[in-house]
Amino acid sequence: MIPEDYFNNQQLVVKKKYDILYKFFKDKLPASQVAEMYGYTINSLYSLIRDFRKHLKERPNEDFFFKEVVCGRKPNKNDELKDLIIKLRKKNFSVENIVSLANSLSYETSYRFVYQTLCNEGFARLPRRSAVEKKQLEVPKIKAPEAMQLDLKPEKFHSSASGLFAFLPVIYQYGIHRLIERSAYPSTTVINKLSSILCFLALKLSGIKRYSHDDLWCMDRGMGLFAGLNVLPKTAWFSSCSSRTDGQMNYDFLKGLHKIWIDNGLLSDTVNLDFTAIPYWGDDAHLENNWSGKRGKALSSMLAVLAQDPQSGIIDYGNCNVMHRNESAVVLEYLDFYKTDQKGNNSLKYLVFDSKFTNYENLSKLDDQKIKFITIRRRGEKMLEKIRKNAVWKTIRVEAGGLKKRSLKVYDQNIELSGYKDAKTGKAKIIRQIVITGNGKTKPAVMLANDFDLPVEAIVRKYARRWLIEKGIAEQIDFFHLNRLSSSMVIKVDFDLVMSILAHNLYRLLAMSIDRYQHITDERIYEKFIANSGDVVIEEQQIRIDLKKKRESPVLFDFLKKSTNFEYQWLGNKKTVFNPTASS
Repeated sequence: MIPEDYFNNQQLVVKKKYDILYKFFKDKLPASQVAEMYGYTINSLYSLIRDFRKHLKERPNEDFFFKEVVCGRKPNKNDELKDLIIKLRKKNFSVENIVSLANSLSYETSYRFVYQTLCNEGFARLPRRSAVEKKQLEVPKIKAPEAMQLDLKPEKFHSSASGLFAFLPVIYQYGIHRLIERSAYPSTTVINKLSSILCFLALKLSGIKRYSHDDLWCMDRGMGLFAGLNVLPKTAWFSSCSSRTDGQMNYDFLKGLHKIWIDNGLLSDTVNLDFTAIPYWGDDAHLENNWSGKRGKALSSMLAVLAQDPQSGIIDYGNCNVMHRNESAVVLEYLDFYKTDQKGNNSLKYLVFDSKFTNYENLSKLDDQKIKFITIRRRGEKMLEKIRKNAVWKTIRVEAGGLKKRSLKVYDQNIELSGYKDAKTGKAKIIRQIVITGNGKTKPAVMLANDFDLPVEAIVRKYARRWLIEKGIAEQIDFFHLNRLSSSMVIKVDFDLVMSILAHNLYRLLAMSIDRYQHITDERIYEKFIANSGDVVIEEQQIRIDLKKKRESPVLFDFLKKSTNFEYQWLGNKKTVFNPTASS
């Protein structure tokens, strides 16, 4: 073919389209004439002109006909993946973290490929690091995918948070997912109500301390699947969602949880009550100073009350809108919460709290409502001097830690208190006072109770269990970061408190389902069972989670095997199957 024939040849479709548009736009020929010259119908010509105009408008920098030829080897997805692996290892990310991040970015990879790539590039093994050091990794700038409802098509990916799925049977068994759907909590057009609350729970249950490190947790496919999404949303979504909640929503949700605990026999006849201070970071002009035991000083904070069952460890109630002027009435507010819509429910017998929780007038009101209480009395020098002169001591033996017993000296007497009066007659009522010494303190402890039938050993033992609530509160603060700065994520404190309570209770329910682990803390449950990685395989009828073997795994799998028939509606009504797997 000679050059002249090449330009006269009309067989190439692209060249024909170029000539047609050139004649129409450059030579200004009529559309009917151009269509006749090149054998096009008039409608086909107009379609070509429309597509050309649209391309120039939407992609002006990209040529409609010709593409620039780039010299050299063409980049492929493996090259991009290798660059990502090297970038993450330079930030000291482990092979497991790299696999999870690569999967979230739609790269298909494996431990073997990542490990071999690092070896070929000359990277040495990472030194052993603590959990704190791992959570302080510098996160590279990687654009995370947008969160959306998952279509649950068959696929396989790796997740560093695969242990979270152990909570699914607990949520299903106690009907917590149905309560969330009935609640008034907000939703969006993309993320429904159930998935929204499960997003918050995924963060709480995974023990993440710093929410601003969202480049990691919002890219983990496993955490997203836990909520029925591809990945978790960004921090801005969490802040926006929590800002649409209000106090009534939180109160109604706690009432729904309370009914679940009552119906399942998880609340005993005793409730421990205590305050905790939640520090506030910002303009604190509208806040009061409260004592923070965690920080050893008074600081501007929100005062919250928690009610915990001493046997199950379930936290039944929480409220962070307590002011100094009404803190004494909190005990009566809890009674209203407990008994509302629970007609004929007389299971609550005892309230246990410390000396500053309420005043003597409210103690009298508790007695009028047939509620037994045990509390500590504030000690004055005159009162202690009187006790030293008149006390008749009795030695008792009470249980201590490690199946041991401890000897204490007690002085049991009946007294009258100013303000503790009969509501009808106005006369002073008798109250029981128990003085305890030999407990390792310089000054004796003085207890007050309105139960005259219970043996003194039982009363001392009952109050000793009150310290469990203090331990529970400390656990809330440390593990669920109630007093930690949430960085770039701004969450309403009252809503955050409710999510922390729910997360804590899920840990308690999981602990009660595992033999011999009923009494260990939430953080220890997390370290032993939940902090685990593995492969997630979505199949047609089920979701298979291949968890990495750990020393305590067998007892967890014994529980999970009993719940393989549960179908999770937010996971496409699929069942979950857990398998132990070994990896190196």
